[in-house]
Amino acid sequence: MRQWTIDAFADRPFRGNPACVVEPFDAWPEAAWMQALAAENNQAETAFLLRTPDPARFGLRWFTPALEVPLCGHATLASSHVLFAELGLGAAAATFDTQSGPLIVRRDGERYEMDFPAQPPVRTEVPAGLAEALGAAPAEVWAGPYLVALFDDPAVVRGLAPDLPMLKSISGAATGGRGNVGVAALAAEGAGHDVVDRFFAPGSGIPEDPTTGSLHCILAPLFADKLGRASVSFHQAYPGRGGDLDCEVRGDRVLIRGRAVTVVESVLRITA
Repeated sequence: MRQWTIDAFADRPFRGNPACVVEPFDAWPEAAWMQALAAENNQAETAFLLRTPDPARFGLRWFTPALEVPLCGHATLASSHVLFAELGLGAAAATFDTQSGPLIVRRDGERYEMDFPAQPPVRTEVPAGLAEALGAAPAEVWAGPYLVALFDDPAVVRGLAPDLPMLKSISGAATGGRGNVGVAALAAEGAGHDVVDRFFAPGSGIPEDPTTGSLHCILAPLFADKLGRASVSFHQAYPGRGGDLDCEVRGDRVLIRGRAVTVVESVLRITA
């Protein structure tokens, strides 16, 4: 059984967000086995694929080292890259059946285009302890599946060093559980992107995620509204790596575009 490590939302190795992708199964393994392998891999996500009678349609599940999650963008991008670039899928698009419904990924030149559900947030009060946990007071706080704290200065976003145990206890009005907080600011003029953001997810067993597709299902409609246009470019400023996403809001969907690079191909000497 083969497994690949893919740097997603990256145009070269050691950028973006690494995800492990396991060769497609004919039947789902036990969830406990998938969770154990994800913990062994110790990446933000390990993706598991299931074959279907349609050669361009797959079941897809995502596991962090701690739990199964309902939506993950970078591991979906990584899974698409494995199917197209490593396993030779000849279709123009792949469809994934997931906990968040069908997700379609199309080839877009050297990039991939993911069709995800938009998750517009609502403005909310600053939860007690959030400013202290982040180490800076946000200008606004919004809530969707994750909390999103907005700042006026992108340098503040880049410089945050939050208290992760304190952050893990905070959920506010977020619907996706405690301890998952995105932070963002409009980029400086001439930066080459519209928004700088980061994502801290100690509630999901991830101190900081390098590049997060699901976060941008929230951020894309938020900043499309603020900027008055459908297309918004983002740079997720994980220290030492960073990843780039181009997003376009279309009604209740978000198109998320990015590149991916294969870094490791390995053989698992275990069976499910």
